[in-house]
Amino acid sequence: MTAGAGEERRLPEVDRLRGLVMVIMALDHMRDFFDADAIRFSPTDLTHTYPFLFFTRFITHFCAPTFALLAGVGAFLYGARQQNPRKLSLFLASRGLWLIFLDAFLISPIWSMGSGKIEFGTLYAIGCGLLALSALSRLPTPAVLAIGAAIIFGHNLLDGIHAADLGAWGPWWRLLHERGPLPPGLRGDVVYPAAPWIGVVAFGYGIGPLFQRSAGERDRILRIGGLAALALFLALRSGNFYGDPKDWAAQRDAVFSALSFLNVTKYPPSLLYLLVTLGGAMLVLPLLEKVRGAAGKALVIFGRTPLFFYVLHLYLGVAAALALALGRGYSLAQIGEFAKSGAPPPEFGAGLAGAYVAWIAVVLALFPLCRWFAELKRRRADWWWLSYL
Repeated sequence: MTAGAGEERRLPEVDRLRGLVMVIMALDHMRDFFDADAIRFSPTDLTHTYPFLFFTRFITHFCAPTFALLAGVGAFLYGARQQNPRKLSLFLASRGLWLIFLDAFLISPIWSMGSGKIEFGTLYAIGCGLLALSALSRLPTPAVLAIGAAIIFGHNLLDGIHAADLGAWGPWWRLLHERGPLPPGLRGDVVYPAAPWIGVVAFGYGIGPLFQRSAGERDRILRIGGLAALALFLALRSGNFYGDPKDWAAQRDAVFSALSFLNVTKYPPSLLYLLVTLGGAMLVLPLLEKVRGAAGKALVIFGRTPLFFYVLHLYLGVAAALALALGRGYSLAQIGEFAKSGAPPPEFGAGLAGAYVAWIAVVLALFPLCRWFAELKRRRADWWWLSYL
């Protein structure tokens, strides 16, 4: 969840892509806050879901991989401007630690309902990626690209290793490759195991030189890469050959069979999940170069203030959802119990349609604040601490 350091020589199409996935991400979180089905069952659980809910969730799969990829690209471009490997390493390490700190103490209270538990999610994963990149960036760029690709393509070979089989080392394995409780002494869970995300950040750094080429040449290579990724996804997924711990299978009708085919694993992100999402992102970025006018400007603003938007939209969304529930007569204790049990009453929340309304309202409400903050970052480039927000 990083915009990349510095404001000089920014690429508007990159900011637009980042802004687009920020806006889409907000939809997923408003679904979490306003749709009771988000508590009752997973939207990708084919025994309970329905197509519109599934695709509302599926489209948001593109967000975290794109964040991580662009974090790596931004790190490369920052390093290319600075021409100071030590400064780049220190910046990436400090920013990575900062993101992990924010995830533990500013974002976790949202997801843990104020219970004091730590939930290591998106910021933790990207923070770990930047920490790893602080060391990897000392290597030649092609070597970083190769390491990132090797992690992306090879980490599913580790799917057979489980924390339960590793004794005292098990909780530490969860930090890297398996969801579950944090190591002893820490209350909470690892939601985004870090290893695959380190690969995505490194891969983004490795393709960074593409963004120093002409837009036409860069876009041509991105289109080829995106189409190749999607073709490989189709080839591997069609026969359940490799790349996801969860096979697809024919369902009760063609629609649900298609949903099963697309139902790839996010926690941790499988190779197939990354192929379909990163391949899609590579195809979308060239298209965003043509998005101008008010829509293009709005996406650029959101893309230049991603962490600011991320924090504010979560707190605004959860505050609005709590206000709605309290206004309907539920107590905080009841709301907390619904979250724990996963069994709220059917009328709880505002449904999926209400989640869409909340999404639009939150995005519109945050636009003026993000525009102000983007302008502040532009005017006060001498305030070094703004590069961490």
